[in-house]
Amino acid sequence: MILKLGYRMMASTDRKVLWKFAYNFGFKGMLSVQKFKRRLKKGIHFPPFLFISMINSCQLRCQGCWVDVSAKRQMITIDDLNRVITDAKKHGNSYFGLLGGEPFMHPNLFDVLEAHPDCYFQIFTNGQLITDEVAARLRKCGNATPLVSIEGSEIVSNERRGGKDVLNKTMQGLENCVKHKLIVGVATSVCQTNINLVSENWVRRLIELGVHYVWFHTYRVVGPNPAEDLALTPEQILQVRKFAVEMRGKLPIGIVDAYWDDKGEALCPMVTGISHHIGPSGAIEPCPIIQFATETIKDSPSIYDLMTKSEFLNDFRETSAKATQGCIVLERPDLVHDLVVKHGAKDTTQRQTALVELQVLKPRNSQHNPQEQIPEKHWLYRFAKKHWYFGFNAYT
Repeated sequence: MILKLGYRMMASTDRKVLWKFAYNFGFKGMLSVQKFKRRLKKGIHFPPFLFISMINSCQLRCQGCWVDVSAKRQMITIDDLNRVITDAKKHGNSYFGLLGGEPFMHPNLFDVLEAHPDCYFQIFTNGQLITDEVAARLRKCGNATPLVSIEGSEIVSNERRGGKDVLNKTMQGLENCVKHKLIVGVATSVCQTNINLVSENWVRRLIELGVHYVWFHTYRVVGPNPAEDLALTPEQILQVRKFAVEMRGKLPIGIVDAYWDDKGEALCPMVTGISHHIGPSGAIEPCPIIQFATETIKDSPSIYDLMTKSEFLNDFRETSAKATQGCIVLERPDLVHDLVVKHGAKDTTQRQTALVELQVLKPRNSQHNPQEQIPEKHWLYRFAKKHWYFGFNAYT
């Protein structure tokens, strides 16, 4: 299946786009993780992958969203974005995830892509602003992959995303990406109303549409309106994991999951130190759903210094690792609350209710399920996760 996926990508992707992916993301990404592992041996924690929510604004109003999309526009300036990325590059980083809100609402998105041709960017988007012209410009840059969120049927999409004609508008953006020979991904926040998308028929449909990779991530019950009724049961979370493992050896499409290692043991990217998050205010947060910080990118010219010297981030990793291999926010919101209070971390939301939201959050299961672990079956996924995406001794 990997050979078939490779053939699909070579046949359907612009040569420059494919080269940037292979070199900036693939080769340099592996080197970045190797540098990360060498730093860990010295007790230095600086993630090889940074996720940056560059703007809070979005034209949709998704259920359970933790971002203040309706609040006054808040975004990281082009100068700060370039400074953060440039400093991270000095330490071997080449991959950056760009989130929002909706990243395509940031007026300087393309300025960032064009200023860093030696990096690779994954843009988490609802796809609705990817016009033919936007897709053409992405192709010209060559160093970005749009990860388009699809949440279900037309009815489900409208309900989940708080808009009208959501699916059709998103599919048009997806079609523009395929037309311009980009490397295209589709993401779904799997919940009770769209778990039917965890199916072979749906993934085959995505292959027919020209999609190269898919990411099923489980819905996180957080934010001001957490929509607890959408949360998956432990059995359904296991279903998502089993499905990913089985389809990897069956269908010619990349299948991403970020919550399990090669042996099928649960992990949290934040706890392992492989990724942290920068919010639209510039706040340096453990992960996107933990909206508290003791440092911002304004505090120092160096993001490396800020992250490696942060007592808040270090304590968060260590406390989380002792508590669970799953998601500490879901399983132990009380510990998150205690860490925030202990370090005097600031609420980085505009609504300023994040601490209260934590206090009323009910503990629930996440991906940690030691009684039933599903190891990787496909040799390449198993090899890649073992060497470049695993626990990094965070849980020992």
